[in-house]
Amino acid sequence: NGQRYGYIAEIKRIDRFATLADIKNQYTRYGDQLLLVAPRVTTELAEKCRELDLQFIDTAGNAYMHGPGLFVLVKGQRFIEGEDIQLAEQQGKRAGTATNLRVFFALLCKPELLNAPYREINQAAGVALGTVGWAFNDLNARGLITGGKGKGDRVLLERLRLVQEWVTNYPIKLRPKLNPRKFRAPKTDWWKKVDITKYGVQWGAEVDAEKLTAYLRPHALTIYLHKEQGQKNLTRMVAEHKLRADPQGDIEILDAFWDFQDEEPMPETVPPLLVYADLIATLDPRNLEAAKLIHEKYLATNDTQA
Repeated sequence: NGQRYGYIAEIKRIDRFATLADIKNQYTRYGDQLLLVAPRVTTELAEKCRELDLQFIDTAGNAYMHGPGLFVLVKGQRFIEGEDIQLAEQQGKRAGTATNLRVFFALLCKPELLNAPYREINQAAGVALGTVGWAFNDLNARGLITGGKGKGDRVLLERLRLVQEWVTNYPIKLRPKLNPRKFRAPKTDWWKKVDITKYGVQWGAEVDAEKLTAYLRPHALTIYLHKEQGQKNLTRMVAEHKLRADPQGDIEILDAFWDFQDEEPMPETVPPLLVYADLIATLDPRNLEAAKLIHEKYLATNDTQA
């Protein structure tokens, strides 16, 4: 009827459900003005967008849009295979390696490292010294940081974009490399009175969400083990709490991939960015709600000092 509708567009290639949930959380302040613009949205992704109430359009003519006097839902429009190959290759190069993800995590969690000596960064990220320079080259090439020629002049320009990229890639590029192991405990509430840090480990995911938001009752437990504490402490924790190996268990133990030595004593929870990424990757509605609260409280700012 000649009415105009204004949107704020987030232009992004989408190939995973977790990316949709993260976009919805990151831009919740825009409400019904947010519009995802993507090269390709499959029927399954379109259904997830509708479930999340995330409006979108793609280049094949698929769309979900609504407003006063407006409702559009088109899905299943076929996309010509091969048209997005070049874009996919470009995105793949930019997504970063598992090693780059370690460096980016350290920079996002500890903004003061942005202009620290490379040796401090490689220690915090647990990577080889030469890797740090390649990570900065990648960030520079994509316009995510500027500076670096003089002392202390490096600036992170798009923190939220880097957060979104990290959350999307962590579950598929870095997490599987963290030696995941599954266990089960004889009592589901065993964790509530445990001083977890004495074993050189930290809680992640659902337990962290409960501690950070007081919103979520944990069903699954995620634990990150710091390597310097060694297998001995892990064995002691397993023995003292009668944990038994079980591929279908609700306790997952992974190797920690960072070393923030300034954290003394060790906190019992991992950094909020990692909590958020693990929650988003589950696609569990309970966890997505908790992730939204964590994002709003700890991550929803472009300030590099946040």
